[in-house]
Amino acid sequence: MIKKIIKMAFCLSLVIGPVAFAQEAAPAANTVEQTTLWQMIKQGGWAMWPLGLMSTAMVYLIVQNGLALREKVLLRPDMLPDFIALMKDKKIIEAHTLCKENETLFTYVFQGGLERCSTTREINFLKVKEGIEEASTEEITTYMKPIDYLSIIGATAPMLGLLGTVSGMIKAFQTIGSKGMGKPEELAGNIGEALVTTATGLLIAIPSMLSYYYFRNSFIKTTATLGRNIGGLLDTLETGELPLGFEGIGE
Repeated sequence: MIKKIIKMAFCLSLVIGPVAFAQEAAPAANTVEQTTLWQMIKQGGWAMWPLGLMSTAMVYLIVQNGLALREKVLLRPDMLPDFIALMKDKKIIEAHTLCKENETLFTYVFQGGLERCSTTREINFLKVKEGIEEASTEEITTYMKPIDYLSIIGATAPMLGLLGTVSGMIKAFQTIGSKGMGKPEELAGNIGEALVTTATGLLIAIPSMLSYYYFRNSFIKTTATLGRNIGGLLDTLETGELPLGFEGIGE
């Protein structure tokens, strides 16, 4: 009887022992070391420095374009009634002075056309339009530069991240060649560098390209409205009457 009890206890120990050991080992296996953001940046290696500069420039350009490309800042619709009244009375000098006192996209472009006008002889509207086209080309180029910089960042960041990926993989193969697979932690560090730089490049490129297309399309719409407003003012200067789309604005 005693021998049977001993055999049963031994069998239970064979079953319960591994289960208990597995339960004790499970918490240790489930305990994963949390990697901080700074550790990930350090793991990315040298490529994280230029990528960090690109991310800073991206944030700055998004904020700058968001403030500078607002339609009410560029077109100054609040000043349109004043210009309409001046054009109806053919007060070119007063309109030119008003443009100089309120510098923005609309006033600068319109000023370029008014500078071709003359108060002593008949106005040559062909020259006025040439002046407006020259001024608009200059201003549009100036405003498009910060928008284009976002496109440059969006195209360059993934390539720089890919370069960091190649650098990390080269280091990984060098580790395998010199030390074999005996130290997987060093190999994991090299692979981590490759993956972190790729992810960082994409995280910078995606918002950069989205912002670029948003600001570009918004600015194109603004320039179209600018041409429409200036065209209406020139018609008012030529005929002394308001175009249909401007009726009631100057009253």
